[in-house]
Amino acid sequence: MNTGSDEPGEVAVAADDIGTGGAKGEQALGSRAPEFIKARRLLHVSWQVGVFVIGLAVVGAGIVMLPLPGPGWVVIFGGMAIWATEFVWAQLVLRWTKRKVTEAAQRALDPKVRRRNIILTSIGLVIVAAIGGFYLWKFGLTMPWDIKDQ
Repeated sequence: MNTGSDEPGEVAVAADDIGTGGAKGEQALGSRAPEFIKARRLLHVSWQVGVFVIGLAVVGAGIVMLPLPGPGWVVIFGGMAIWATEFVWAQLVLRWTKRKVTEAAQRALDPKVRRRNIILTSIGLVIVAAIGGFYLWKFGLTMPWDIKDQ
């Protein structure tokens, strides 16, 4: 990754003081490849290509799992984490995602939001039960194995 300097081992650092207040647990942005790989340009580029291809395969598998059975979003974020070992843009996306997930979790634990969600869920269940009851009253319950040939 070109950071604008010819110094080997130098990493790019983004100013991210919005909302985090300069969190202590965040690592510097940039490649996490071993030093002997970073020291050789051709080896480092081939390392980056390998990381990109592996991350792309994992993200692709996650996208396939979205409509099919499987943990699609978890696999997609796993592929993003693979990319984040080498690419600054993926590290920034993961930081943003972690921040948004943390904010959503804090909002979900707010008593007003929990109360609203419980009320809406209860109303939805009453509506579904009413529709199901009306269907059973109107058409009855016929099991598929009891249907006569026509």
